[in-house]
Amino acid sequence: MCTGIWMHGNRWARRLASALVALVCVAVLLAGTSPALSQADNPNPPPQVVKLIFIHHSTGENWLADDNGGLGLALGNNRYFVSDTNYGWGPDAIGDRTDIPNWLEWFRSDGSPRYLQALYSESGQNSAYTRSLPDPGGENTVILFKSCFPNSNLEGSPGDPPAPGEGLSVSNAKYVYNQLLQYFITRPDKLFVVITAPPVQDGTYAANARAFNTWLLRDWLRENNYPYANVAVWDFYNVLTGSGHHHRFSGGAVEYINDQGGDTSFYPSDGGDDHPSRAGNLKATEEFLPMLNLFYNRWKAAAPAGPAAATPLPLQPTPEVQATPLPESAAPPALPAGVIDDFEGGAPAGTEGWQAYWDEATSTAIQCGPDASGAHGGRQSLLVNFNVAPNSWATCALMYQQLQDWRSLTGLSFFVHAPRPGLVFDINVYRGASEDRQTYLFTLETVQADVDGWRQVSLTWDQFLRADWEADPGTPLDAVQVQGLSVGFNTFPDTPNTGAVWVDDLQFTGAQAAQPAAPTPALAAPTEPASPPEAVEPATEAPAPAETEPASEPGSQPRTRRLCPGSMAAAAVALAAVVWATRRRRSA
Repeated sequence: MCTGIWMHGNRWARRLASALVALVCVAVLLAGTSPALSQADNPNPPPQVVKLIFIHHSTGENWLADDNGGLGLALGNNRYFVSDTNYGWGPDAIGDRTDIPNWLEWFRSDGSPRYLQALYSESGQNSAYTRSLPDPGGENTVILFKSCFPNSNLEGSPGDPPAPGEGLSVSNAKYVYNQLLQYFITRPDKLFVVITAPPVQDGTYAANARAFNTWLLRDWLRENNYPYANVAVWDFYNVLTGSGHHHRFSGGAVEYINDQGGDTSFYPSDGGDDHPSRAGNLKATEEFLPMLNLFYNRWKAAAPAGPAAATPLPLQPTPEVQATPLPESAAPPALPAGVIDDFEGGAPAGTEGWQAYWDEATSTAIQCGPDASGAHGGRQSLLVNFNVAPNSWATCALMYQQLQDWRSLTGLSFFVHAPRPGLVFDINVYRGASEDRQTYLFTLETVQADVDGWRQVSLTWDQFLRADWEADPGTPLDAVQVQGLSVGFNTFPDTPNTGAVWVDDLQFTGAQAAQPAAPTPALAAPTEPASPPEAVEPATEAPAPAETEPASEPGSQPRTRRLCPGSMAAAAVALAAVVWATRRRRSA
């Protein structure tokens, strides 16, 4: 119902109408997917045994112990088969490192594939607690992770915004957790439960710890426009800071009380150290189990939570989405004549393969690469998984080391698949050397045919128009001195753009497609890796001739529809001027 709506007449009226329609669409989608708007919360245990693993150190060990917090027994009684990590666990002894900054090593580093494979397959105990349930087999699907009490000594100020840094600070802690969402969004098949670090008795940084943990609970997912139910937060810190402080399910609703006085540890150990006492751990167990069940049932109600919920093509974890690099001595596999990329092998000749770029000043996340979960032809396609923050951007780009001459060809053809209709994205072509790059784009919107299967899209060069924020906007592409192309994403005003698209069998069209023109040596780009493509800022509405309704038949042309610039229009020129100084590339 949200697609196919378009207004004619005054350009500003059309922009406003488009923005309002987008907001209505997002509201409709959120009404159907947001955990907060789901049916009544269910604190009952799962109906079958679920494999769970807990990442912890000594505080978690005490909490699990039968003669202390009894968490291990309680989890078993609620049908969770429990395993855990501890000091010395895992590849590179990753279990030694559970401070807040270390979570990037677990989930967002070059070593993450090894660490997470070991984590998901772990079925052993690294602490003492009773485990009476039989192992149901398979991977751990619920992941609890917690930092220890020194992580409540966060420097800075309570209201510090997210910013990368060193050590323990409010701003760096927020930055780390924002980065974790870029991995969690790729694993809708796992439930990640953040357990906040317990308090310390020294009240020096109590206000910072309180503010950070409250931010995690109330603002973290909301600020990042995180749309899925596979991430949850339980405030262990709050429960341990006062007998009247709670994070529990009570009276048919979640109860969160943190204003009964005191921000230092209410439950210190008998020896005076900062490990929670048995009384504190027992209170935590009593309040945590119904909340864990609630998180689990919210997650399962989404079945599965994630962009691929409406398609039989599941999202793949980060390691499996990446292209497999070729040995240095090997040449890229030869593609059929006229094929740009069929995503069956390594990087196309003359490129470094598909690379993800995004606005790092925001919570925007994107991953792209060959994906084996489904394809139009062959075994793999290109999966682009995106979560673009409001008024931000992201691209998945293929850049050539030498400028290309494509004038003997007529355009591009590819197949697209999507989990739902109404996703808006751009196909961009970049012309000219890095220091004078020009952006030409065509905007598409997914339709039901993309959900049902694979739809072919064919575009001619004259349909790619110069970006509205650059000189000579609306000028058709002259396909000479081409540096690369990309799949790009931006947003309607103050509205996130989240989802996934698959692209396959990207190739040239035209009578001479079998023999694309060779690059012009005189126009060779620098041999260093290409700079990131220009940010895809929202553009103005399409020229009138292009405003045609989309057709669902293969090979038909979708309607050109530019995203309304809204409040970003005035900033577009300034952003283009500074984007090179502020952007860094990161692999997906």
